[in-house]
Amino acid sequence: MEEIFLDAEVREEIGRGKVKDIRDKGFIPAIIYAEGKDALALKLSHRQLVQLVHHHRIEGVVINVNIKDDKKNKSRPCLIKEIQYHPVHGEIIHVDFNQISLTKAIKVNVPVVAKGEPIGVKLEGGALEHILWEIEVECLPTSIPKDIEVDVAQLKMGDSIHVKDITVPVGVKILNDPEAIILSVAAPMKEEVPVEAVEGEEKQEPEVIKEKKEVPPAEGEVKEEKESKEKK
Repeated sequence: MEEIFLDAEVREEIGRGKVKDIRDKGFIPAIIYAEGKDALALKLSHRQLVQLVHHHRIEGVVINVNIKDDKKNKSRPCLIKEIQYHPVHGEIIHVDFNQISLTKAIKVNVPVVAKGEPIGVKLEGGALEHILWEIEVECLPTSIPKDIEVDVAQLKMGDSIHVKDITVPVGVKILNDPEAIILSVAAPMKEEVPVEAVEGEEKQEPEVIKEKKEVPPAEGEVKEEKESKEKK
């Protein structure tokens, strides 16, 4: 397991106005949640956290949080529960941690990495489709794989790799549906060519059904009808 450390300080400043002051001073507010214990408010160095995010995949990775002036003088192993970003600027504005035990199994998502170039892509003109990008596993925090490599070099057109086809280190249990498809090689999609009208062929217009109108009787018919009524 890769060792990742992050420095923190206990945060006394609580409230929206004070949190803004913290950010203005180059810190990011954070909270550590621990089972059976009260939540602990912290503040992190904005610069250190940004560097950590840029150099590591921090979701699903154990982070050892070193709290300044902690009487126990011991880092706390944590997983990131949530990272909040500014809706406009996209900067990190708050972090929630879950403190964990290194001797208790946890559930995390591990990224899937395709290795090699499939035969179906290189020789048959197909396209590699990456359907499942993460695998959910259960293991001890010290046994979390950095990623799961899947060799796709032998895949031909129409071939697929399912969850049941991959192997993981000892002590790691996969929780996904064994029949779920992770990667497959599909035939390239054909573009539909619009049918052009044949030269000289007129475009047929839809037939319009008009309402039937009553035709007025001729002048002579009106006269005859009038005379017939007078005789009666």
